[in-house]
Amino acid sequence: MVEKIGSYCNHLNILNHPTPSLLKEHNLDQVTDASSEEPQWEMMDPEVSVLLHCAHWHGLLESQVQVELSERFNRQTDLALERHIDEVWTKRVSKEPWLFNGAKFRLHSFCLADPQNPPSTPLSHGTIFHHTEDQNNQGQRDLGEIHNRCISQTENAEGASNHDYREFNGIADKLPPHPAPLLTLRLGLTCYKDYLGTNWSCGVAKLRQRGEAEFGDPLTLLAQPLGVGAILCTSNGQVVMIRRSQKVAEAGGLLDIPGGHPEPKAVCERLGQRVCEEQIGIAMMERKPETIVSELFSSVCAEIRDEVNIPLSSLGPPVLMGVALNHTSAGRPSAEFYVSCSLNSDEVRKLYWKGGVEASESTEVVFVSRTEVLQLDRSSPLWSELCPSAKGAVLLYQTVKPDVVPDQRGRGDAKLTPPHVHKETD
Repeated sequence: MVEKIGSYCNHLNILNHPTPSLLKEHNLDQVTDASSEEPQWEMMDPEVSVLLHCAHWHGLLESQVQVELSERFNRQTDLALERHIDEVWTKRVSKEPWLFNGAKFRLHSFCLADPQNPPSTPLSHGTIFHHTEDQNNQGQRDLGEIHNRCISQTENAEGASNHDYREFNGIADKLPPHPAPLLTLRLGLTCYKDYLGTNWSCGVAKLRQRGEAEFGDPLTLLAQPLGVGAILCTSNGQVVMIRRSQKVAEAGGLLDIPGGHPEPKAVCERLGQRVCEEQIGIAMMERKPETIVSELFSSVCAEIRDEVNIPLSSLGPPVLMGVALNHTSAGRPSAEFYVSCSLNSDEVRKLYWKGGVEASESTEVVFVSRTEVLQLDRSSPLWSELCPSAKGAVLLYQTVKPDVVPDQRGRGDAKLTPPHVHKETD
């Protein structure tokens, strides 16, 4: 088996603390898929980049993803940093007393199967190799090619290429069985308070320098909470966006996609454990990692319901396109999904204006044709209106093309489904 064991390079920790990560950082234009058809990154935006994509499979379903949860995937810290976080939190709460400190999952690293030879058994975690600057050339040859900002490690195993077959709104009701998950996400725990005191702190540059100097990883001291977002497509080919309220903490007034975070507390509740946020621990969830995967996928649909007021019964199964990084908050990761909707844009608009649970977070709903989204680039006027999370999701949508029908050879060859594109005129 060939699998890709990935880290952020200079974006995420690598496995065990405090072993330093000495991998070189690779620019976005060097990020490629291991399939023969490499995505072309034609636009570069300093606010966002793609950590990993699932273009070969046109996205992954819940059954194709697994999670490893461990305390060793938590951030590094010390007393001085904890005092700094407390100070930042105290100041913020004094100005915004409604702030709530909720537990979040922290993305540490990932393991993505080679699309040409997917695993027939659960992904092994293998060993992550290191090389230093003076080993560049030989190290690259030893480690294999760098794909998706991760390392290809070769092992012997058998496996056949597989594909998703999607029929309902681009997603299949019946899918061919996959022998094993194709992606493993390695997660720790963090919280919103830690995020404000690290990623969103005015001292984040110094924290990155400390992380690099002390651990060889600029993000090891940062919270790095994993978010979720959705490219939501209506039955008449419109991508749903919402304009963020000026009262929200980040990117006020900009266009965004529905999104939020998977909640550790929700996982605990699914497991029958009623706890407050401060009591949540890894031991409560690590024996049932599949429940975390379920929360990851279901949380994006819950955000669509709460922000756009679309009932869950009108949504198709979420398809994971990949993970994007928001560099306006020090490389915060977000898992971006494609979700189809059986309602048309007029029906969605009516539901939105009736108001959902989180209606106060946005001021209007905007529809952009699927064709226009696929053609967006930095020269498009609309691009400057997008917040970083929306930009990352658009980049992944353009690369992964989740609403296509793969051919039955399972080799990534695909044609676009006939689009029901209706350009909004009002």
